[in-house]
Amino acid sequence: MDEGKPAVSLKKRRAAVILLMTMVLLGVFPLDVLLPSFPALAEHFRTTPADIAFSISLFAVGISVSQLLIGPLSDRIGRKGLLLAGMAVSIIGATGCLLSTEYPWFLVFRLVQAIGCGCFVLTQALVQDLFEGKERDRLRILMVTASGIFISISPLAGTLLQQALDWPGSFVAFIALAGAVFLKACFFLENQRPTNVIRQGIVQSYRVVYRDAGFLGYWLIASIAFACHFSFIVISPLIFMDQLQLSPYAFSLTLLLYGLAYIIGGIIARLIGGRIAPNTQIIVGLGLIFFAGLMMLMLSTWLGLSTLTVLVPMIICTAGTTIARPVATSKAMEVFPDKAGTSAAAGNTLVFIFGGLISALINLSSTDLQTTLALSFLLLSAFGIGLNALITRRHRVLSVG
Repeated sequence: MDEGKPAVSLKKRRAAVILLMTMVLLGVFPLDVLLPSFPALAEHFRTTPADIAFSISLFAVGISVSQLLIGPLSDRIGRKGLLLAGMAVSIIGATGCLLSTEYPWFLVFRLVQAIGCGCFVLTQALVQDLFEGKERDRLRILMVTASGIFISISPLAGTLLQQALDWPGSFVAFIALAGAVFLKACFFLENQRPTNVIRQGIVQSYRVVYRDAGFLGYWLIASIAFACHFSFIVISPLIFMDQLQLSPYAFSLTLLLYGLAYIIGGIIARLIGGRIAPNTQIIVGLGLIFFAGLMMLMLSTWLGLSTLTVLVPMIICTAGTTIARPVATSKAMEVFPDKAGTSAAAGNTLVFIFGGLISALINLSSTDLQTTLALSFLLLSAFGIGLNALITRRHRVLSVG
């Protein structure tokens, strides 16, 4: 797919970056920005915050199933039509949530919104289609950096939207952004069907990509890097608000500092990207995560739980995530360049499942979350470094053979 790819003009590259960044921003609204509105939603639908939390779980299931279908389909019929259809369905779902007066109907429309949001999986496929080489790697670093920044500011954004527009605020903002993505995709993306596509069933397509050890290994490394970040995001309210008794506003400001780590990591990743080999970049990123786990463990033992003993190691960990995850993703996506949609869906599903499982396991240790988080970083990064060594050794054996 990369061979013979026509050069993309500077104007088109800028338009592509704007489209992709808007999709990354849009991805935080259905989950992260909605969190501060849980009490208001529970009051509006005359239910409990636990029921509203269930809608988040339902959304996650819906988007996971949807992207598993959208990825392979995009390899057959192209990206543009599926992206436009997904955005339209997500807008219908969000509008239905706004107009719902009963909790069951709210759940139905949240599921509709999730099915539409499955088209977000096409961001990785579009990167693979529209960019090449180092430019592609730089864009993936930018996307991971932007995602982390958006997630870190999302509680504050959700609080401001809640104050200004009550619980409908996040849905209104989502509809506006989704409409912008729809229009941008309409005018920017070409209605181009993939060439030389091998006609396979969806199950067969996934069987092919998951059987490749290199593909699976690199996506597992990306999953490990993501899980370290995601686990902290999931348990951060328990650490900062429940255990350290920070106010929601102070918690939001704390996560703003966490967002700086993504900027630092992105700068480091860009600096070393063209100077050291990809597998060495992975080792550097995972090494920083290991060091962060060791530091958090030592600080928790010596100084106990505080904002600094959690936040300082997390800044180092997040820098490692920003270095390791984009390059691991790029290496995985290069294995099947003509199946970018299937590859992205297969990998993102693995990332999501892995992050969810690890965060759930850490959450079980409600008494000492800091120590559990630190030990998780140590074990995950060590596993990732070992996995990277196995992949490198396998490539050497294959090249010699």
